[in-house]
Amino acid sequence: MLPIRPRSALRLLSALTLTAALFATPVLADTTTAALAKAPASGTKAAATVNAAATAAGATASSGWNNWSCKPSAAHPRPVVLVHGTLGNSIDNWLGLAPYLVKRGYCVYSLDYGQLPGVPLFHGLGPITASSQQLADHVDRVLAATGAGKVDIVGHSQGGMMPRYYMKFLGGAPKVNALVGIAPSNHGTDLGGLLKLLPYFPGAAEAIEHLTPQGLTDQMAGSAFLTKLNAGGDTLPGVRYTVIATKYDEVVTPYTSQFLSGPDVRNVVLQDLCPLDLSEHVFAGLTDRIVFHETANALDPAHAKATDCGDVFS
Repeated sequence: MLPIRPRSALRLLSALTLTAALFATPVLADTTTAALAKAPASGTKAAATVNAAATAAGATASSGWNNWSCKPSAAHPRPVVLVHGTLGNSIDNWLGLAPYLVKRGYCVYSLDYGQLPGVPLFHGLGPITASSQQLADHVDRVLAATGAGKVDIVGHSQGGMMPRYYMKFLGGAPKVNALVGIAPSNHGTDLGGLLKLLPYFPGAAEAIEHLTPQGLTDQMAGSAFLTKLNAGGDTLPGVRYTVIATKYDEVVTPYTSQFLSGPDVRNVVLQDLCPLDLSEHVFAGLTDRIVFHETANALDPAHAKATDCGDVFS
C-alpha cells in the first residue's frame, strides 16, 4: 500500500465528511427541486417562491437553525445570518457552522439567493445586485421575527463579499453589526492568472460574459460590479469586519485579495492560527472547526478566546 501524505489524508477526511453531510439532506433536495418545477420561469417572484420553499425545507432538514420562533439572548443579542457561496445553498453550505453556532446559543438563519431557472440546489449564480436585494429582504424578515435591532452576517466566498453591496447600496449598514467573510471574493479573483491572459486574447472576455452566469463574471477581478463596490473604500462606518483567509485558497486568488482595508477590520490568515491547517477554499467554510472558532470570536469579541490547532476538537 502506498503511504498517504498528511495533506492528502486531511483532504480525504474532509471529502468524506462533506459527502456524508450532503447525503444527510435528501429532504431539502426533493423539496427545492419540486419548488423550482412549480416556480415561475423568471423574475423576482420566481426567486421569492424558491427561496420560501428552500427556507421551509431548511427548517425541517437543518439542526436547530432557521427556527423562526428563536429569540436572541442577552448573551447573544443579535441573530446571525449565514450567506452561502457560489454554487452553494442555504443548507449544504452550513451543515458544519450553523449547528456549531446554535449550540453556542445563537439564533441562526440562512437563505438561498442567486437562483437560476432550471438549476436546482446550485445557487449564487444570478446577478449579485439582485442577490443583494434577496439578502436585504431576508435580513428584514429576521429582524421582524426576532425583534432585534441588528444582525451579524457570516458569509462564505461570494457570500462574504455580497453583503457589502447590500450595506453600501441598499441601506443595509444600519442593520448590520458585524460581517465575517470566510474566503470572501472581496476584490475578485484572477483564477490563478487566467484573467491576466484575457487582454492578450481579443474577444475572450466577451465570450466568458455570454457563456458564464453573471454571478461568476461579477466576481472576476476588475469587473464593473467590483469596481463599483470597492470605489471609495472597502468599509463603512459602524460595521465590524473580519476576513478569514487560507493560504491554500485555489479559487479566490491570490488569497491576499480577500483582505479589506479600513477601520474596524481584522484580516486573519488561517495558517497563522494553526500552521497545520491545510483547508482550501471550500472546506474552510464547510468543515473547518478552527475557522468556526475564529468566527465565534468575531461574533463575540468581548469573550474571544485565542484560536489554535486544538480548536479542531472544540
